[in-house]
Amino acid sequence: MLVFAGIVPHPPIIVPEVGKEDTKKTVTTISAYQKLAGELAAAEPDTIIIISPHMIHYPHLFTVCGMSELFGSFAAFEAPEINWRGHNNLELAGEIVDKAESEGLPTILYNNGDGQYEVDHGVLVPIHFLMPALDYPAKILPLSYSYASQSEHCSFGQIISEVIERHDDERVAVIASGDLSHRLIGSASAEGKAFDNEILSLIKKGDEYSIMNMSDEMLEKVGECGYRSILILLGVLSGLDYKPEVYSYEGPFGVGYAVVNMNVNDTN
Repeated sequence: MLVFAGIVPHPPIIVPEVGKEDTKKTVTTISAYQKLAGELAAAEPDTIIIISPHMIHYPHLFTVCGMSELFGSFAAFEAPEINWRGHNNLELAGEIVDKAESEGLPTILYNNGDGQYEVDHGVLVPIHFLMPALDYPAKILPLSYSYASQSEHCSFGQIISEVIERHDDERVAVIASGDLSHRLIGSASAEGKAFDNEILSLIKKGDEYSIMNMSDEMLEKVGECGYRSILILLGVLSGLDYKPEVYSYEGPFGVGYAVVNMNVNDTN
């Protein structure tokens, strides 16, 4: 069953060992992340699905990680001492791919043949802030979007939801990882700020239709990276009872960071 859902940013700079002094500029985001982590821990998920814009992906394929062993570190950001190892939920992964394929949504169960997958920072930053609140090793299932239509992303989310609901004894959380506009500074700053304000307003209203119908031209102009992650999450939540709450929003480095608890009803 689905017990938790949220939206989080993934800038490595908010990790103190990476951002160092600059981390002081993101205290609002860090505090909100910690609050969200506490709410996640209270939901006691067995598996956390994380939708990342930076996982390997293909233009016309949704990608689901098909490797059992996961690992990652911030070595690429000069903090190799911050690292993580965990396990995937291959049963859920396989079922999501099978159901998506059966419903005509091209999807791949990605396996590099090594049996181990190195997660990207779109997965690792949420893990870094959310997992310490749990006193047990929840499984992590990474997956990614494609460049299919907005409606197909929502359909993929609905498929994920249907698979989750088959498992009454499996408590599942879904996290949409993604930053908002990357152009809060510069020539497109007005459009970037307007986009961030609009999408957060629509999320708070639960206006899935308007979010799904944002124009491709505008999305390209504002340089977002989390929009499709959010679309998949909205598909997961479609038809369910949820009450979005924006815990924080800021953009100290020209990129919009939002932390949102979707407040799902775990009786669904």
